[in-house]
Amino acid sequence: MTHRPTRRDFNVSIKNAAMGMALAPWLLGHQMGLTQPMQTRRNWQAHPFTLGVASGVPRPDSVVLWTKLVITPADMQAASDTGEPVWVEWEVFADEQLKQVVQKGKELTNKDLGHSVRVWVKNLEPATAYWFRFICGDATSAVGRTKTAPAPNEQVKSLRFALASCQHFEAGQYTAYKDIANQDLDFVLFVGDYIYETNLNPSLAVRQHIGEEPKTLSQYRARYEQYKSDPALQSAHAKHPWVLMWDDHEVVNDYANDLDPAYSDSQLFLERRAAAYRAYFEHQPLWIGPDVQSPHEASMRLNDHFQWGRLAELWTVDCRQFRSPHACSKPGSGGGRLVLSCEELDDSARTMLGFEQEQWLHEGLINSKGQWKFVAQATQMSSTKIPTPLGKATYTEAWDGYGPARDRFLKTLQRNQIANVVTLGGDVHMNVAANLRLQANTEDAPILASEFVTTSITSRGLSDRAVEVIKSNNADVLHMRADERGYALVSVYSEQVSCEFRTTPTPAGTLNTLSTQAVYFVDSGEAGPKRQA
Repeated sequence: MTHRPTRRDFNVSIKNAAMGMALAPWLLGHQMGLTQPMQTRRNWQAHPFTLGVASGVPRPDSVVLWTKLVITPADMQAASDTGEPVWVEWEVFADEQLKQVVQKGKELTNKDLGHSVRVWVKNLEPATAYWFRFICGDATSAVGRTKTAPAPNEQVKSLRFALASCQHFEAGQYTAYKDIANQDLDFVLFVGDYIYETNLNPSLAVRQHIGEEPKTLSQYRARYEQYKSDPALQSAHAKHPWVLMWDDHEVVNDYANDLDPAYSDSQLFLERRAAAYRAYFEHQPLWIGPDVQSPHEASMRLNDHFQWGRLAELWTVDCRQFRSPHACSKPGSGGGRLVLSCEELDDSARTMLGFEQEQWLHEGLINSKGQWKFVAQATQMSSTKIPTPLGKATYTEAWDGYGPARDRFLKTLQRNQIANVVTLGGDVHMNVAANLRLQANTEDAPILASEFVTTSITSRGLSDRAVEVIKSNNADVLHMRADERGYALVSVYSEQVSCEFRTTPTPAGTLNTLSTQAVYFVDSGEAGPKRQA
C-alpha cells in the first residue's frame, strides 16, 4: 500500500517544527554538547572546512549557521586525534574585522550527522549584518557574512534578493554566483534543483560528475560534496543568507509524492527519498530536518514564511512532496509529458501542494499585512499550452498539469481582493515575466497576480523554436527566453517591484561576466509586469 501525506502527516510536521524536532538525531549533537567533556586539541593533516560556510532562515532575531567537516581517510585513521564525536566551535562577530564577539559556543558532530554542523543563533538585533566562522582544533573555516530580517512592524524602505534555480554541475560554470556574491543583497532565494542526480551526455558536459546516479545516503552525500566544493557557490553562500526550496532533482527527476517516473515500488522509493532529504538537510543552513515520525523518515517540512518588516512577506512553497501524481501518465510510468485529451486534468481532487499546505498558504495571504506578497515555488505558474490539430497540448509537470489547484489559488486572491501578489519560480530553464489570470490569455479577464521565473544557473534550456511556439500562443507570457543562463535580481520598494534578468551565454562560463537581458517591474496596486524601456 502506498503512503500519501494526509492532514495528520502535515499537522505532525507542523507540530514537530514548533517543538524544534527535539528528538531528531541531527539535533543530538547539540544535546550531547551539554554532557560531553571537551576533547584535546585536534591537529588536522588536511583542512576539514573545504565545503565552506553558509547561513539561512533569516529572522529578525536569529539565523541558522552551517558548515560541514570533510575528514580525509588519513585523519579518520588518526583515531586518537579525530575520534568521534568531533567538537566544533563557532563565533559570531558584529564587525568584518572579527574584533567584536557577539556570541560563541561549541557543537558536537559525528559521522551519523555526515559531520555537518548547524547553529541556531538567537537574540540577535534585527536588520543587522554579522560575520561568523567555525573552528575545529588547529583548523579555522572561511568567514561568512549573514544578515537578520527587519523587525515585523518596521517601515522598511527596500528589499533586494537574488532568485536562483537549477545548477546542473556538468552543464556549466557557476558564473552567476560570482555576480551574486558581488551584489548588495538581503538574501538569496533558491527555488530548486540544487543538485542533479542525472548525468549529461558527455558531449554536452563542461565538467563531470563523480560517481553514478545517487540512490543511497552515501551517494547523495558525495554528490552534495562535489557541488559544495565549487568556489563560486561557496562565495555566494558565505556572502548572503539563503532561503531554500527544493524541486525534483534533489531526489529524482519528475517525482511526485511517493512515485518516481519509473513507478518503482513505493517503499523502495520512500527509502531513496529519505536518503535524499537527509543529505539535503545535512548540506544546507536549515534547522528542521526529516520527520522521524514519518514512514522511513521520508518526509520533511520545508515550506516556510518570512517577513521583511511591513514591506513584504514571502512564502516558500513545496511543489513536490504532497502533489498528486502526474495526470494521464503512461501505464507503469510517470513524469511530465505533453497530453491532449485528458479528463484527469480537470479533477478538483488533484493538488500541486497538498490541501493542507494550500490552506496554509491561502490563509497566510488572506491575513497578510505586508504590502507585497511573494509566493516562491519551484516552477512556472502561467499557462504554456500550445495548439495542435487535435486540440491544445498540456505539459503535465508544471502548473498547467494542476489547473484546479492553480484556480483555487487565483480565486483566493480574487475573492479576498488580495493585491500586490508576485509568484516566483524556476525549473523551466528560462526567464519569464507573465500575467496571472483565472482565464489564461483572455484579455478581458482581470490580472490577479504577476509572475517572474528565473532561468537556470547552468542547466540547458529549450530551443528558440520551442520558446517561440509557446510565447506566440500564450499572450499572458510577456517575456520568455531560454537561450541564456543566470539569475533574477529582485528589488522591492513600497511603490514598485523590479526584476532584472541577469544572464550569460550558454554554456555558463563562456563569458566570465553577466549582463542585463531585460528588466520588468510591477507597480503597487496594478497587477501585471511591464517592461522597462
